[in-house]
Amino acid sequence: MQYGKVLDDARLAGLCVRLLGERPAAVLFRAGYLSEVAGVQLADGTAAVIKIRPAASRIAGCTAVQAHLARAGFPCPAPLAGPTAAGDDLMVTAEALIPGGSQLPAAHGAAPYAGLLAWCIRSAPEPAAVPSLAPAPPWTAWDHPGARLWPDTDDHGRDLNEVPGPAWVDDAAQRVRQRMNRYAAPRRIGHGDWESQNIRWSEGRPLAVHDWDSVIAQPETAIVGLASAVWPAAGAPDEAATVAQSEEFIACYQRAARRRWTEHEVEDAWAAGLWVRLFNAKKDAADGGGPQLDRLASEIGDRLTLAALADR
Repeated sequence: MQYGKVLDDARLAGLCVRLLGERPAAVLFRAGYLSEVAGVQLADGTAAVIKIRPAASRIAGCTAVQAHLARAGFPCPAPLAGPTAAGDDLMVTAEALIPGGSQLPAAHGAAPYAGLLAWCIRSAPEPAAVPSLAPAPPWTAWDHPGARLWPDTDDHGRDLNEVPGPAWVDDAAQRVRQRMNRYAAPRRIGHGDWESQNIRWSEGRPLAVHDWDSVIAQPETAIVGLASAVWPAAGAPDEAATVAQSEEFIACYQRAARRRWTEHEVEDAWAAGLWVRLFNAKKDAADGGGPQLDRLASEIGDRLTLAALADR
């Protein structure tokens, strides 16, 4: 979906009437990446975000999780309407606009991010209580049901299985899949894109977590591991966690959750975190190279070792 081509003024007005009962008095902002969003203000002062993206059955489950967390007091926008089909294989939702806040620099450490994720997982509903969250977003989908190594499409619609190499990326991804698919821990619900750019803070306190289309149902250690690998990413293409930052996040999460993990659980977290970094590296390879591929090349040995996936 090309940003700017879907939510033109006429369509946005029509969707506001359909979802919120009236036309917008003002358009506050427009943005987009995997979806297209517009902030609007209605005549009564209500501020909302209209979000449109390709239709997917999992969005119903994502919205249900978001609504549950908002009711529980977790800092996220409350859904206002939808999901609703919007034609052309699109789906639209409306949620409350939470203005203000800023990103919290990684220099503040992993503890605030890990503690917030622990709050999210602790407050989320059981997977059986909401519509299906399958399939998981591809950057989290070490557990995808396909027979091939990578999910059938990445987040840009490409088939990474058709991209040759690098061999070390494909080999490591295969090792992650083999280990994690033997993991039988209960699934929990969490956020699958726990990057700094998706979280806003005010005076050191969490104000709003965004991007609830990225909800996943996976073992707790996998959710934490995925987050540990990317939490400092503030929006630049080369950003991710260092090995030390991932280690800090995993340790801080255990303290926040008040449970010390076994050695195998820690290794599973490292394995899940490696999946998202391998996925991003593979996408760079599809583009002929890039910063995520280069960055992981310098860390792959350490991350394989910490996940107990290195050659012995």
